[in-house]
Amino acid sequence: MTRREELAANVAALEQRIEAACTAAGRDRGEVTLVAVTKTWPVDDIALLRDLGLHDFGENRDQEAAPKAAALPDVRWHFVGAVQTNKARSVASYADVVHSVDRLGLVRALSAGAVRADRVVDALVQVSLDGAEGRGGALPADVPAVADAVAAAPGLRLAGVMAVAPLGADPAPAFARLAQVAAVLRDTHPDARTISAGMSADLESAVAAGANALRVGTALLGHRGGRTR
Repeated sequence: MTRREELAANVAALEQRIEAACTAAGRDRGEVTLVAVTKTWPVDDIALLRDLGLHDFGENRDQEAAPKAAALPDVRWHFVGAVQTNKARSVASYADVVHSVDRLGLVRALSAGAVRADRVVDALVQVSLDGAEGRGGALPADVPAVADAVAAAPGLRLAGVMAVAPLGADPAPAFARLAQVAAVLRDTHPDARTISAGMSADLESAVAAGANALRVGTALLGHRGGRTR
Protein backbone atom coordinates (compact mmCIF):
# COMPACT_ATOMS: atom_id res chain seq x y z
CA MET A 1 0.00 0.00 0.00
CA THR A 2 1.35 3.42 -0.92
CA ARG A 3 1.43 6.22 1.64
CA ARG A 4 -1.30 8.03 -0.29
CA GLU A 5 -3.52 4.94 -0.15
CA GLU A 6 -2.80 4.56 3.56
CA LEU A 7 -3.70 8.16 4.27
CA ALA A 8 -6.80 8.00 2.07
CA ALA A 9 -8.03 4.98 4.03
CA ASN A 10 -7.36 6.77 7.31
CA VAL A 11 -9.19 9.90 6.15
CA ALA A 12 -12.20 7.82 5.09
CA ALA A 13 -12.32 5.94 8.39
CA LEU A 14 -12.00 9.14 10.39
CA GLU A 15 -14.72 10.83 8.37
CA GLN A 16 -17.01 7.91 9.19
CA ARG A 17 -16.30 8.40 12.91
CA ILE A 18 -16.97 12.13 12.75
CA GLU A 19 -20.15 11.63 10.72
CA ALA A 20 -21.40 9.06 13.22
CA ALA A 21 -20.54 11.31 16.17
CA CYS A 22 -22.39 14.23 14.57
CA THR A 23 -25.41 12.06 13.83
CA ALA A 24 -25.49 10.78 17.41
CA ALA A 25 -25.31 14.34 18.71
CA GLY A 26 -27.95 15.63 16.29
CA ARG A 27 -25.44 17.91 14.62
CA ASP A 28 -24.51 18.70 11.02
CA ARG A 29 -21.09 17.42 9.91
CA GLY A 30 -20.51 20.79 8.26
CA GLU A 31 -20.33 22.42 11.72
CA VAL A 32 -17.12 20.58 12.61
CA THR A 33 -13.64 21.43 11.34
CA LEU A 34 -11.02 18.71 11.23
CA VAL A 35 -7.54 19.95 12.11
CA ALA A 36 -4.93 17.38 11.08
CA VAL A 37 -2.18 17.46 13.69
CA THR A 38 0.97 16.79 11.68
CA LYS A 39 3.72 17.29 14.25
CA THR A 40 6.77 15.08 13.54
CA TRP A 41 5.37 14.15 10.09
CA PRO A 42 6.99 15.36 6.86
CA VAL A 43 5.71 18.00 4.48
CA ASP A 44 5.10 15.25 1.91
CA ASP A 45 2.40 13.75 4.15
CA ILE A 46 0.77 17.14 4.65
CA ALA A 47 0.72 17.69 0.88
CA LEU A 48 -0.93 14.29 0.41
CA LEU A 49 -3.60 15.11 2.99
CA ARG A 50 -4.18 18.47 1.31
CA ASP A 51 -4.64 16.71 -2.01
CA LEU A 52 -7.12 14.37 -0.28
CA GLY A 53 -9.23 17.38 0.67
CA LEU A 54 -7.98 18.49 4.07
CA HIS A 55 -7.39 22.21 4.56
CA ASP A 56 -6.47 22.72 8.23
CA PHE A 57 -3.19 21.53 9.77
CA GLY A 58 -1.88 21.80 13.32
CA GLU A 59 1.66 21.94 14.68
CA ASN A 60 3.00 22.37 18.22
CA ARG A 61 6.66 23.41 17.86
CA ASP A 62 7.69 26.62 16.14
CA GLN A 63 11.00 25.17 14.95
CA GLU A 64 9.08 22.54 12.97
CA ALA A 65 6.00 24.54 12.07
CA ALA A 66 7.66 27.60 10.54
CA PRO A 67 9.41 25.78 7.67
CA LYS A 68 6.33 23.65 6.99
CA ALA A 69 4.17 26.76 6.76
CA ALA A 70 6.69 28.31 4.38
CA ALA A 71 6.65 25.18 2.21
CA LEU A 72 2.85 24.94 2.11
CA PRO A 73 1.35 28.44 2.29
CA ASP A 74 -1.91 27.39 0.61
CA VAL A 75 -3.43 25.69 3.69
CA ARG A 76 -4.70 26.98 7.04
CA TRP A 77 -2.13 26.62 9.81
CA HIS A 78 -3.10 26.09 13.44
CA PHE A 79 -0.60 26.30 16.30
CA VAL A 80 -1.89 23.85 18.89
CA GLY A 81 0.99 23.59 21.37
CA ALA A 82 2.20 25.79 24.19
CA VAL A 83 3.72 29.00 22.87
CA GLN A 84 6.87 30.29 24.51
CA THR A 85 6.73 34.07 24.72
CA ASN A 86 10.01 34.38 22.85
CA LYS A 87 8.54 32.34 19.97
CA ALA A 88 5.32 34.35 19.74
CA ARG A 89 6.60 36.72 17.05
CA SER A 90 7.51 33.81 14.78
CA VAL A 91 4.25 31.93 15.45
CA ALA A 92 2.18 35.03 14.71
CA SER A 93 3.92 35.41 11.34
CA TYR A 94 2.42 32.20 9.89
CA ALA A 95 -0.26 30.72 12.16
CA ASP A 96 -3.82 31.48 11.12
CA VAL A 97 -5.12 30.21 14.47
CA VAL A 98 -3.34 29.89 17.82
CA HIS A 99 -5.20 27.45 20.09
CA SER A 100 -3.14 27.87 23.25
CA VAL A 101 -3.44 31.44 24.52
CA ASP A 102 -3.48 31.16 28.30
CA ARG A 103 -1.84 34.24 29.82
CA LEU A 104 -1.71 37.99 29.41
CA GLY A 105 1.99 38.10 28.57
CA LEU A 106 1.42 35.78 25.63
CA VAL A 107 -1.46 37.92 24.40
CA ARG A 108 0.85 40.93 24.29
CA ALA A 109 3.62 39.01 22.54
CA LEU A 110 1.34 37.51 19.89
CA SER A 111 -0.28 40.87 19.28
CA ALA A 112 3.09 42.51 18.71
CA GLY A 113 4.08 39.71 16.34
CA ALA A 114 0.84 39.88 14.36
CA VAL A 115 1.06 43.68 14.02
CA ARG A 116 4.67 43.42 12.92
CA ALA A 117 3.66 40.89 10.24
CA ASP A 118 0.58 42.92 9.26
CA ARG A 119 -1.68 39.95 9.96
CA VAL A 120 -4.81 39.16 11.96
CA VAL A 121 -4.50 35.91 13.93
CA ASP A 122 -7.46 34.04 15.39
CA ALA A 123 -6.78 33.25 19.05
CA LEU A 124 -8.40 30.65 21.29
CA VAL A 125 -8.17 30.85 25.06
CA GLN A 126 -6.86 27.54 26.38
CA VAL A 127 -8.83 26.43 29.42
CA SER A 128 -7.48 24.14 32.14
CA LEU A 129 -10.12 21.49 32.86
CA ASP A 130 -8.36 19.77 35.74
CA GLY A 131 -7.81 22.74 38.02
CA ALA A 132 -4.07 22.65 37.43
CA GLU A 133 -1.61 23.99 34.95
CA GLY A 134 0.14 20.73 34.11
CA ARG A 135 -1.31 20.52 30.61
CA GLY A 136 -1.52 24.24 30.10
CA GLY A 137 -4.47 26.55 30.13
CA ALA A 138 -6.01 29.37 32.11
CA LEU A 139 -8.18 28.44 35.05
CA PRO A 140 -11.88 28.99 34.22
CA ALA A 141 -12.03 31.96 36.59
CA ASP A 142 -9.19 33.61 34.65
CA VAL A 143 -10.63 33.00 31.18
CA PRO A 144 -12.65 36.26 30.98
CA ALA A 145 -9.59 38.42 31.65
CA VAL A 146 -7.50 36.61 29.04
CA ALA A 147 -10.37 36.74 26.55
CA ASP A 148 -10.94 40.45 27.10
CA ALA A 149 -7.23 41.08 26.53
CA VAL A 150 -7.30 39.11 23.27
CA ALA A 151 -10.39 40.96 22.07
CA ALA A 152 -8.71 44.30 22.73
CA ALA A 153 -5.32 43.39 21.24
CA PRO A 154 -4.33 44.70 17.81
CA GLY A 155 -3.68 41.92 15.32
CA LEU A 156 -5.66 39.32 17.26
CA ARG A 157 -9.25 38.16 16.91
CA LEU A 158 -10.91 36.28 19.77
CA ALA A 159 -12.26 33.10 18.19
CA GLY A 160 -13.24 30.93 21.18
CA VAL A 161 -11.77 28.38 23.55
CA MET A 162 -9.65 25.24 23.52
CA ALA A 163 -8.95 22.47 26.01
CA VAL A 164 -7.30 19.10 26.41
CA ALA A 165 -9.17 16.45 28.40
CA PRO A 166 -7.51 15.52 31.72
CA LEU A 167 -5.35 12.42 31.55
CA GLY A 168 -6.83 9.18 32.86
CA ALA A 169 -10.38 10.48 33.31
CA ASP A 170 -13.67 10.29 31.43
CA PRO A 171 -13.46 13.20 28.97
CA ALA A 172 -17.21 13.80 28.81
CA PRO A 173 -17.56 15.81 32.07
CA ALA A 174 -14.48 17.85 31.21
CA PHE A 175 -15.79 18.71 27.76
CA ALA A 176 -19.15 19.61 29.30
CA ARG A 177 -17.32 22.08 31.57
CA LEU A 178 -15.58 23.53 28.53
CA ALA A 179 -18.93 24.00 26.82
CA GLN A 180 -20.15 25.93 29.87
CA VAL A 181 -17.07 28.17 29.81
CA ALA A 182 -17.62 28.75 26.10
CA ALA A 183 -21.27 29.68 26.63
CA VAL A 184 -20.38 32.22 29.31
CA LEU A 185 -17.71 33.70 27.04
CA ARG A 186 -20.22 34.12 24.21
CA ASP A 187 -22.40 36.24 26.51
CA THR A 188 -19.79 39.00 26.30
CA HIS A 189 -18.04 37.99 23.05
CA PRO A 190 -20.77 36.56 20.78
CA ASP A 191 -18.42 35.95 17.85
CA ALA A 192 -16.14 33.68 19.91
CA ARG A 193 -17.81 30.52 18.64
CA THR A 194 -14.97 28.03 18.24
CA ILE A 195 -14.71 25.17 20.74
CA SER A 196 -11.50 23.27 20.02
CA ALA A 197 -11.58 19.91 21.78
CA GLY A 198 -11.26 16.24 20.98
CA MET A 199 -8.41 14.17 19.63
CA SER A 200 -8.09 10.67 18.18
CA ALA A 201 -9.22 8.87 21.33
CA ASP A 202 -12.01 11.16 22.52
CA LEU A 203 -13.45 13.01 19.54
CA GLU A 204 -16.91 11.46 20.00
CA SER A 205 -17.20 12.91 23.50
CA ALA A 206 -16.03 16.28 22.22
CA VAL A 207 -18.59 16.37 19.40
CA ALA A 208 -21.34 15.38 21.85
CA ALA A 209 -20.36 18.35 24.03
CA GLY A 210 -20.46 20.83 21.14
CA ALA A 211 -16.87 20.95 19.91
CA ASN A 212 -16.58 22.36 16.41
CA ALA A 213 -12.82 21.95 15.91
CA LEU A 214 -11.20 18.53 16.35
CA ARG A 215 -7.41 18.15 16.61
CA VAL A 216 -6.60 14.69 15.26
CA GLY A 217 -3.17 13.23 14.61
CA THR A 218 -2.73 9.51 15.24
CA ALA A 219 -6.01 8.41 13.65
CA LEU A 220 -4.94 10.13 10.42
CA LEU A 221 -1.20 9.61 10.27
CA GLY A 222 -0.52 6.57 12.45
CA HIS A 223 2.13 6.10 15.14
CA ARG A 224 5.43 7.65 14.21
CA GLY A 225 7.52 4.60 15.04
CA GLY A 226 5.03 1.99 14.00
CA ARG A 227 4.82 2.24 10.24
CA THR A 228 7.02 1.73 7.22
CA ARG A 229 7.33 4.21 4.40
